Amino acid sequence: MLYFAYGSNLNHFQMKRRCKDSIFLKKINLKDFKLTFRSKYRAADIEPKKNSIVPGALFEISKSDEKKLDVYEDFPILYKKYYFNYYGKSVMTYTMVKKTIFKFPTERYLNVVKKGYRDCKLDSKYLKKALKS
Repeated sequence: MLYFAYGSNLNHFQMKRRCKDSIFLKKINLKDFKLTFRSKYRAADIEPKKNSIVPGALFEISKSDEKKLDVYEDFPILYKKYYFNYYGKSVMTYTMVKKTIFKFPTERYLNVVKKGYRDCKLDSKYLKKALKS
């Protein structure tokens, strides 16, 4: 199945450790959403926003990878699944259940995300913008 990563799972080392079958396909943009950080975990989340984009990575993952991600993302308590179409194919990502206020991420977490942006060659201006929320 296809999975869209936009936070710490952009980090290729972390994603491979978490999902051994995962294959990075390419970078893509999720339209009409914006990146933010929230919850007691200060983790990445996406929320609808017209004319905005969230850069991320498209991965091919196996069923067992999906089960591991479900555990890691604390599905369905912290995150729920969100599906969107990308050129006629269904893509799964996670979005937080409770839309709490913005919380600046921890330095450790942010460094993992920044490395992921470099791994996937994403434009970090979107990350910088999200941190100013």
